[in-house]
Amino acid sequence: MDTAPPPAAIVPANSPPPNPQTVTITRLPPFQPDLYTRAWSSVPHPTLPLLATAHAKSVTVFSLATFTKHSALTGGHARSVRTAAWQPPRSNNSNNSKRLGLVTGSFDATAGMWSYDGDSSGSGDGDGNEVVLEREVKMDRDDEQDSDGEEEEKDWEFNLVLEGHENEVKSLAFSPGGAYLATSSRDKTVWIWEDVSAGPEDEDEWETVAVLSEHDGDVKAVAWCPSHLPNAAGKRGNYSSDVLASASYDNTVRIWREDADGEWVCVAVLEGHEGTVWGVQWEGRERKNGKFPRLMTFSADGTIKVWSLREEEEEQDGDGAQQEGNPFRSGFGGIPSTMRRSIREDWDCTAVLPKVHSRDVYSVSWSADTGLVASTGSDGVVAVYAEDESAPADAPMPSPGAEGAAKDGIVAPKSNWRVLGTVSNAHGPYEINHITWCKRFDPGAELKGKEEMLVTTGDDGVVRPWQVRIS
Repeated sequence: MDTAPPPAAIVPANSPPPNPQTVTITRLPPFQPDLYTRAWSSVPHPTLPLLATAHAKSVTVFSLATFTKHSALTGGHARSVRTAAWQPPRSNNSNNSKRLGLVTGSFDATAGMWSYDGDSSGSGDGDGNEVVLEREVKMDRDDEQDSDGEEEEKDWEFNLVLEGHENEVKSLAFSPGGAYLATSSRDKTVWIWEDVSAGPEDEDEWETVAVLSEHDGDVKAVAWCPSHLPNAAGKRGNYSSDVLASASYDNTVRIWREDADGEWVCVAVLEGHEGTVWGVQWEGRERKNGKFPRLMTFSADGTIKVWSLREEEEEQDGDGAQQEGNPFRSGFGGIPSTMRRSIREDWDCTAVLPKVHSRDVYSVSWSADTGLVASTGSDGVVAVYAEDESAPADAPMPSPGAEGAAKDGIVAPKSNWRVLGTVSNAHGPYEINHITWCKRFDPGAELKGKEEMLVTTGDDGVVRPWQVRIS
């Protein structure tokens, strides 16, 4: 049983802007059972009330409606599972059935594809997800015990092993449409795999389309830009709308796109951190100014930085219209492919969040609903931040240590972000490896499926939810 202390105290920001907000963070009962071993991350399903936690040689799937175990993925890997990601639905049929799939990355240098052999279909308003979640939770209760009174496991099928990395798989992520899977490794590479399955009901079939090896250290994390946003494809049309970011032990972040020849190329290198970049988070909410989504990076140097793409105006002809129809023009500034030079993107560090953490920042989560950011790390602190949206969001920051100085005639703000609250020792003396915003479906939620909570995952093997109230 959990013997959690009373709700943690909240430390407000020192210098709140006008009309300040605060948050109240309350410790909720942890997910059961405790895992009793280091847990690396917990990933919520995008629509269903399910949470997948990577630990030991398995993944435990919890129900977000009951905070209890739903099912488990075991027997697929020879070593610990480091990371997991939910597979976007492959179904395009009319009966709205959706295959439930997960991919896992392991210290055994492989990635595994899994599917759930259970009832994941439903009907009702919208896409039926509300009905599905109720049915899944009911299955938990009805099938919790077999005739002998023992717990009955749901069946996950291990379908496919993706091999190629030389060392442990650190991170993996599906592109928004599910056509690509990116995996990163201690071997300093990022692999991009393409789904070449014949159809949604066929067996998984993936092939390697790119091996990206420009990083000089372990590649800690990969993340795809959420291209469902209207502005995510950019305005220049130089590359495809699929954009991948990778973070590395070499203190850099790289941005990758597929060019007009189908080659995956590095279009930008983001430098500025003074330690390992543990991960990246794309902005999931459409920007009011219509610009490209920003990127947030976090590091062993204890800092969290925000980066913005420096966007150029569309090229126009003499009459003020965009040039089209010229067979000698391409998406690369009109230069034929045999003559063009590599086109690079310019990204500026436009904000540094207030310093909260005394050690490595292991994880950051950027809410697509509220725009709030949550962070955690090796110091055991959980912090929540808000952006002052009235302040300039894309002004380049000056060089480190010169905040407030002028650069190219622009005076950058010291920070347009503020701390709303922090919780110390959120998992007692243990490090916290991951934090995520997650929809609430439990009985304590006021707006099930819409209200958000935080979930933290730590070395103590506890997966802990937190109620967040904004005022």
